[in-house]
Amino acid sequence: MAHTPMSSLPPKVPPAGDTPPPAPKPPKHPTAWQLIRPYWASEKRWEGRRLLALVVALNLAVVFINVRLNAWNAGFYDALDKRNWPVFKSSLMEFAVLAFSFIVIATFRTYFRQMLEIRWRQWVTDANLSKWFTQQAYYRIERDHLADNPDQRISEDIRTLVSSSLALSLDLLTTLVSLFSFITILWTISGAVSFVLGGMNVTIPGYMVWVAALYALVGSFFIFKVGRPLVGLSYRQQQVEADFRFLLVRLRESAEQVALYRGERAELSRLTSAFGAVRDNWWQIMVVTKRLIFANSIYGQIAIVFPIVAAAPRYFAGAFTLGVLMQIIGAFGQVSDGFSWFVNSFSTLADWKATINRLREFTRVIDAPPHAPATGGIALVTTASSPSAAFTAIDLRLALPDGAPLAVAGSFAFAPGSRWLIRGRSGCGKSTMLRALAGLWPFGSGRIEVPADARVLFLSQQSYLPIDTLKAALAFPSHADAFTDDECRDVLSAVSLDSYRGELLSVAHWARRLSGGEQQRLAAARALLQKPDYLFLDEATSALDVETEEAVYEALHARLPGTTMVSVAHRETLSRFHQHTMTLHAVGDVAPPRAVGAA
Repeated sequence: MAHTPMSSLPPKVPPAGDTPPPAPKPPKHPTAWQLIRPYWASEKRWEGRRLLALVVALNLAVVFINVRLNAWNAGFYDALDKRNWPVFKSSLMEFAVLAFSFIVIATFRTYFRQMLEIRWRQWVTDANLSKWFTQQAYYRIERDHLADNPDQRISEDIRTLVSSSLALSLDLLTTLVSLFSFITILWTISGAVSFVLGGMNVTIPGYMVWVAALYALVGSFFIFKVGRPLVGLSYRQQQVEADFRFLLVRLRESAEQVALYRGERAELSRLTSAFGAVRDNWWQIMVVTKRLIFANSIYGQIAIVFPIVAAAPRYFAGAFTLGVLMQIIGAFGQVSDGFSWFVNSFSTLADWKATINRLREFTRVIDAPPHAPATGGIALVTTASSPSAAFTAIDLRLALPDGAPLAVAGSFAFAPGSRWLIRGRSGCGKSTMLRALAGLWPFGSGRIEVPADARVLFLSQQSYLPIDTLKAALAFPSHADAFTDDECRDVLSAVSLDSYRGELLSVAHWARRLSGGEQQRLAAARALLQKPDYLFLDEATSALDVETEEAVYEALHARLPGTTMVSVAHRETLSRFHQHTMTLHAVGDVAPPRAVGAA
């Protein structure tokens, strides 16, 4: 074997036309309407619009029944006042019809609204999941710490966005229609009030409408001032609750490691601290909520007698009957509620606004193009496919996200069928280089050329195992149906996992059930199933003893003769399985990057 500088490969300069364009500016935060609109303009829009029209129609029917019930009040209470038994009986019959109609309409209104809600949520969830996986945004978000708790955004926040947007908008529409209807009624039956002011006769027509509007608007102003801090506090509460829940899940998943370290006290301290943030923010919510409930209670209690007091002068003057008084009280309540919509919906609006803010940030992040490093970034391009096409790097330099240089890998080519062993001290950038080859690490400079249609598989030190059947875990990332049971049993035997041959259809949390060494052997069995053109192993057998590791490599070499294999490893015993050795040095090390090839 002879030492050959990695730069001895024929120099290649990427064509000017292949220079990646400047990264586009990150998208701005979307508006609330931009979060709500997509479903209503999608391929499912007519299905959603038909359901929405049906729900709106049912809501309007409820308003109509409320108007009829308000008119019913006049006849019913006048019958009581005058002890008119025939009218009383007919009023009860009319009420029975109205009440039954209300029950039926209200029931189906809720049913169809929930149907619309789940269909809208399904579409929004699918769209966000698709964008989350596009260009591996889920990985970039975690790598660059772009957004916290994306699982909560997709699960809880989308649910709140849909349910609250639908509830608030329908309620507002119903309130406006009801407000218009009952303003007309209240204006007509309350009549005008006259008084002398400064020597002038003043007459206010439909005075109870103005009283209801003034009462509601004054109350709304004060309740808004009291409850305004709830928006920010609700946002913060969702955040700290999600952080606490994340730590609990992480402890559950890492229970064995914590137990081995006897780390209970440290984890308890960490969880207690995280819950402290939950508690402290909740105390602030309690203070604001106490004030808000106090203000709402004052507003609500006064509203019980206020319309009676306001209408009493004309009632005692004989301007209208008891039945009309009860009708005025009912209409006043409807008008007051209409003008008080903001007050009554303030808590829901606060939660909705906090949810919108979280989803605006999340949507901006998943819609953003991959982060462009300050150095210009590593260009990953595909080249024409051919039997001799190599997986090539040209002047590859690795950097940290802040632009600080990490390692100089130089230029190299992994020819078809070749076997490479990458070495270097811990922390010199070996795993980072494999991430760059996978397109997951854009920080640095240089060019990586991947043959078009090449099947590439990366095996890390700890492979992902879905909670599913063993066959699905083995076939990942392909579907379980892509391979026969016999093929799966065969590769399990090839990596000494014979004891699991009969459990292909068993569902389990395999990352917990299998030991670290068994997980690495299962990952190797994946490679035997997938038969990739390029196989990269990042310390993928580090948990195995030397004898088992050699047996796994024997199986890989025997069953994948045409596969280019690149291994990151430290053990000398693996040298015999590789034709070439690359030694990587971090920036600042004396030795330049070099490769050792067959003489």
